[in-house]
Amino acid sequence: MSESENKMPESQDVTEKEKESSKEEEKDKDTGQKLGTPRQGTPKRSPAGSRKSSGKSGTGQPSSGKGERSTPAKSPTPKHAPKGKGKAKEEPKPPESPVAGGNEDDGKPPEGCIPIFLSSKTQEIFHCRADVDVTKENQMKIITKQEILDDLHNRAGVSDFHPFKQQIINYPSDELLLMYDFDFKFGQNFYIALTEEAKEKILNPPKEEGEEEGQEMVEEEQVVYKYIPPEPKDWVSHGSEKEITEESVIETRRKIKVSVRRKRREFGAPFEFKDRNVSDAKDGYVECVSYEDRTFDLKKVELNKGIQAIPVFVNSGTQTDWKYPRNSNVQYESREFSSEEREKIENSKNLANFISNVTPRFELALQQNEIMDVFHIDWAHLGDSSDAFGSKADNHLKEYQSFTDLQFSKEKKITCIQWHPTIKGVVAVSVAEKMNFDERIDEAAKVIMTPSLILIWNFTDPIHPQLLLEAPDDIYSFQFSPSDVNIIAGGCQNGQLVLWDISAHAERLKQPRGGSKNKRTLVLPGFEDPNALKTPIVRYCAVSNIENSHHAPITDLLWLPDHLEVNRMGVPQENKSLQCCQIMTCAADHCILFWDTRPPKGPQQQQSSKNAEKEPVNPMGVPNTFKHLDLTWKPMLKVHLHKSEPGGDHMPTRFSISEKQGDRGALSKAADSNINDKEASIQGGHFIAKPGSGKDKRTLQGVKTHFYVGTEDGEVVYVDWMPQKDQDTGKIQTPKPDFYHTIHDGPVSTVQRSPFFSDIILVVGGWTFTIWKEGVTSGPILQSCANSIRFTVGHWSPSRPGVFYIAKMDGSVDVWDLLDKTHEPSLTQSVSPTSITTIFPWPISHKQHLLAVGDSAGTLHILEIPWSLKHSTPNELTGVANYFEREVKRRVFVVARWDFRELEKRELEAEQKKKAGIAPQVILSEEEIEHRMKQEYNQYLETEAAFLRELGLKDDEEPLPAT
Repeated sequence: MSESENKMPESQDVTEKEKESSKEEEKDKDTGQKLGTPRQGTPKRSPAGSRKSSGKSGTGQPSSGKGERSTPAKSPTPKHAPKGKGKAKEEPKPPESPVAGGNEDDGKPPEGCIPIFLSSKTQEIFHCRADVDVTKENQMKIITKQEILDDLHNRAGVSDFHPFKQQIINYPSDELLLMYDFDFKFGQNFYIALTEEAKEKILNPPKEEGEEEGQEMVEEEQVVYKYIPPEPKDWVSHGSEKEITEESVIETRRKIKVSVRRKRREFGAPFEFKDRNVSDAKDGYVECVSYEDRTFDLKKVELNKGIQAIPVFVNSGTQTDWKYPRNSNVQYESREFSSEEREKIENSKNLANFISNVTPRFELALQQNEIMDVFHIDWAHLGDSSDAFGSKADNHLKEYQSFTDLQFSKEKKITCIQWHPTIKGVVAVSVAEKMNFDERIDEAAKVIMTPSLILIWNFTDPIHPQLLLEAPDDIYSFQFSPSDVNIIAGGCQNGQLVLWDISAHAERLKQPRGGSKNKRTLVLPGFEDPNALKTPIVRYCAVSNIENSHHAPITDLLWLPDHLEVNRMGVPQENKSLQCCQIMTCAADHCILFWDTRPPKGPQQQQSSKNAEKEPVNPMGVPNTFKHLDLTWKPMLKVHLHKSEPGGDHMPTRFSISEKQGDRGALSKAADSNINDKEASIQGGHFIAKPGSGKDKRTLQGVKTHFYVGTEDGEVVYVDWMPQKDQDTGKIQTPKPDFYHTIHDGPVSTVQRSPFFSDIILVVGGWTFTIWKEGVTSGPILQSCANSIRFTVGHWSPSRPGVFYIAKMDGSVDVWDLLDKTHEPSLTQSVSPTSITTIFPWPISHKQHLLAVGDSAGTLHILEIPWSLKHSTPNELTGVANYFEREVKRRVFVVARWDFRELEKRELEAEQKKKAGIAPQVILSEEEIEHRMKQEYNQYLETEAAFLRELGLKDDEEPLPAT
């Protein structure tokens, strides 16, 4: 750097300049002007070189030699500035004149300003506390835009600046002006300037017309700018380099010295390097990643820093800043062969042989690239062919049809859905009032007058139901008989079991339009509407005895398979008629009942059949199919669900047995009932051969009498329905459950076995669902996490082993695919605006599968299942089976770890007791236990004798009477 560049420009004498500045300050004080306000008439900016500057500025620093902007006098440090930090940020002073653009009379804020209310918490955050940081005299506060944005990010809608969020974001400058409204002139305690024009008007109000403007014009006219080129001169030190030296950072710590030594005898020894994994050794690699310390919250408000006007240039070199150390290597230069090596390789025979061998394959690859697209993704375009009812690319449930009746199902909830087993396009639903027990009692008159119905719909007529099945009370579950589809069994709200026979209306369901003509209909009293006459109402033909029925609503009902029947002692036997004749029901009255629809055998049956032939046809049109059961029907077997410990019994809501309709495998394993009765009697069972009970029937040994039950308390119970002789009381009663687990956080609404795996059970209740495997007693093999929305019901897919549907309270349906995801549903779709009460998927044909969804508004939604959810993938059954096997092994491992941890815990406790000097627990032998019991008994006799002696009931000489 040349000597001329180090010299400062020519300026006036320093001492004279200081004297002039001190005189001006005294003059300003005498006239009462405030410090920090610029004098009027001073030009805002002067051209370079127009004013001569001294080598030393007002702050003790050398001037740069160029034309500088005139600066106001130094203002005192504000109150809120921290001590010891030097010069604080200057706060703008309130103007003496009224705020420009504002009208105090009408209460409107200045133009571009908005009143805002700041709470005490916000005032503390932005250091603008009323009457502390801002006062009536000092009303202004400068707030940076970033501080407001941080407050909006941290407190969101709670922030007082949230109503003006967009205006603050659009504000062009980095600082906003906040004014303290001491007198609440504009309605709030503060107002903020949201435009640059408003901010400038408040900081620099317009001057009054008249003398001041003229004076300013005169002063501006007197200023003559003349450029004086700077002349180099010798450097004159005024002590500024001392301040710079004090402000600069100097290394004061002593540097660490490292000395590496080695024995002389090891010099020149051969080295042997080995590969080592970094993770195997503690000192192999230590990663020190820089991070932001969230606990350190210190804002740099002020900073004193001194610099020279002319910077000093230093040339230095450094390596790349290595902020994130990683194990890596870098190749700085590419490795190349020398010219001799390249010539030798090109002339070698190996290269020529390699090229001659590779050339045919290379030409073949080029030809293939020319005739076909090598970038075509075959997997993405696999299976693009579409079916008649939807494309394979569809992955959502389509609305197919919906059914609702304004008279019978409106404002009611659908409790159960059943597809007709043989007729396509026919679906039946049961509806019930949306009332709890107390509301039913209060509105008993309305409930009695309202008919309880089952509506049977046909897709050909979505407006009017084809049949109405009348019931004595609201139906909560019903099912078609698998062997005779014209027989329907239903469970009522009051606990009664009802049977219908719709044989007379079977043709109407098959041909609803033509068969509905010229039919006699029965109209309920008060329902003489012409539209109701079009739909026949079928009255129930049998109802159970209310005293022997359930004492709670029947929540689940099942026809036993046609190859199975159960005798009065719960023994499964062969049903030679292959007609479904027995029903299982459950309710929340702690029991599960077995019902038999056949008439009693013997002389009573013959007499009843003769009377039935003589009796005329029922005038109400009710068939005499189950006349022998009407009002006298009683359950043949009662399974009471006792708990293993006191505190109440289980209240079942759903159940599932292992046998299913159509599976005749148990018949091949059947044996003579006499042999089985003998064996069972040895095991504690009790069997009574009733007259006409069928001694020639074979007992089905392959049928499992254990079944799963879901309760109202979220429990999953595994119990045997066969009664056994209690060892304590000697009574014949249902044995206690083999196990039960309280898993769900709400009543269980679904207990269903997989149609592909008879030992896999889906249980839905509360906010979770679980999958159980029969034989695993420690718990479920799969349990979902708690959902934010409560589950209502679930159902397995009839065509895909790993897919099941879960309905929720918000009206949406989750589709779970175990081969795709096990932590979240593969598809979630909203179906109804109200809560979904029941769902039932059904395959109409190979190409069309439908999902029936019933909600609490009485609407039946029919959805079409997409191609991906109705056609299983190759080897899906094997994949799902392997998945269940892996989960069973995982469950076994978890139980083993629990046992290991429990044993480890006991060992630790024993060791702690040993250290504490406590004697370890001694396991006594049988002889020692018997001796201790004799001592306790003798002590009891002595206590009893002393007690009787005190009461005067025993004399020492008289022995106690023998018991």
